[in-house]
Amino acid sequence: MSDVFKSIKVGSWELPQRFVMAPLTRNRAGEGQVPRDIAVTYYAQRAGAGLIITEGTQPSAVGQGYLDTPGMHSPEQIEGWRAVADAVHAKGGRIVVQLMHVGRIAHPDNKNGLESVAPSAIQLDQPTVTADGAKDSVVPRALETDEIAGVVQEFVHAAKSAIEAGLDGVEIHAANGYLLHQFLAPSSNERTDEYGGSPQNRARLSVEVTKAVVDAIGSERVGIRISPAHNVQGAIEDDAADVAATYGSLVDQIAPLGLAYLSILADPRSELFQDLRHRFGGPVIANSGFASHTDLDDVEQIVDGDLADLVAVGRAFIANPDLAVRWKTGSELNEPDSKTFYGGGAEGYTDYPTLDTVNA
Repeated sequence: MSDVFKSIKVGSWELPQRFVMAPLTRNRAGEGQVPRDIAVTYYAQRAGAGLIITEGTQPSAVGQGYLDTPGMHSPEQIEGWRAVADAVHAKGGRIVVQLMHVGRIAHPDNKNGLESVAPSAIQLDQPTVTADGAKDSVVPRALETDEIAGVVQEFVHAAKSAIEAGLDGVEIHAANGYLLHQFLAPSSNERTDEYGGSPQNRARLSVEVTKAVVDAIGSERVGIRISPAHNVQGAIEDDAADVAATYGSLVDQIAPLGLAYLSILADPRSELFQDLRHRFGGPVIANSGFASHTDLDDVEQIVDGDLADLVAVGRAFIANPDLAVRWKTGSELNEPDSKTFYGGGAEGYTDYPTLDTVNA
């Protein structure tokens, strides 16, 4: 008998099953980067996930990278998210917002001309999509040492705003080549101050952000996502010993905080994944489907094989709002349409049918 549909306690939440909805960028925020009514519908439809981790949401205007991604720093954005949280809770779900400062993965055209900041002034060697098409990324400005405390406070303000909006917590995004990961990776961090050089120094900002957010809203409401040696978006970590030292230092320092969970984007069968899971000691979410779809067989192998406590599922939740019911009953699945993943309106967002509508 699989453990996939057995409940599990994560933070202060009792979750109905061992898979959660992964953070998924959808590029459908409205004016002022406010979640629109259509986002309220989208997230409420997926409340059966048990725990929803929202799309990456910038903690400040400078932290925005992509077109039409939502923020969590203005009063209007807080009210937009309040409507989302209320709708998810009305359907019995729980929802945390992923706080994503993109750092250098941005273009000024997408954020009213604001500059991009990063650990070092190293240009990302890939274009950024803007309203006028793909454009070369710009050289970011390296943060001064005395500015970094302000970045930490952006995350704190956003976390407090999330709780004010009624969300259940936050996920700190320290993965996939974004700002915190840019500090972790030696390819994007050439600093010589206390935030660069050694593995411990490169992990410092992620640790400081995590501790500050925990102090602000409580550890049981905080998760963090990492992607060691994922090697995407210019965050190259190809020295196995350095990766182990960097992420070992990070996890060792945050483990005593009692976070709700640690989400790791990596092969859960790898020695590194299992070492970090052991070091953390609390609930660990595996995210193994970045390059491929995660199906129920994958989830069962990970959970029943005791490789992780939970699994983050992405594309299957895009196409199947009632995925938990479909998987539990062995029902046929809708296929996701990748052409409608990013931007647009209801098509490919809120119009995927549920079993109720199919069988009506």
